[in-house]
Amino acid sequence: MHGKSYKKGGKAIETENWPKTLSAYKKTPNCTEVTVPKAFLQAHATKDGVWARLHVLEGCLTFFDDVTGAQSLLPTGIHSCIFPSRKHHIAPEGQVRFFVEFCRLDYP
Repeated sequence: MHGKSYKKGGKAIETENWPKTLSAYKKTPNCTEVTVPKAFLQAHATKDGVWARLHVLEGCLTFFDDVTGAQSLLPTGIHSCIFPSRKHHIAPEGQVRFFVEFCRLDYP
């Protein structure tokens, strides 16, 4: 979801400021509600200069922006919602399969 906002309740997750010139450089293995790393379930952040996309392959995740208090239910699809150094966490909603794709800016 590029340039959109979406929500489950409370504040919407804003993605309008998502850069258009990002390149993926790494991804996690596929995770499920059983294999999700415990760190993903608690507040954490990417490094400076690292954006990330959640690829929900099956089911749904709830994404929490721990800075703004926004939360969104993420259905199957690609969700550009993790900004550099911004605390966030997720919660599986039943059976789910997903991975995280890490990106950085392209420089000319």
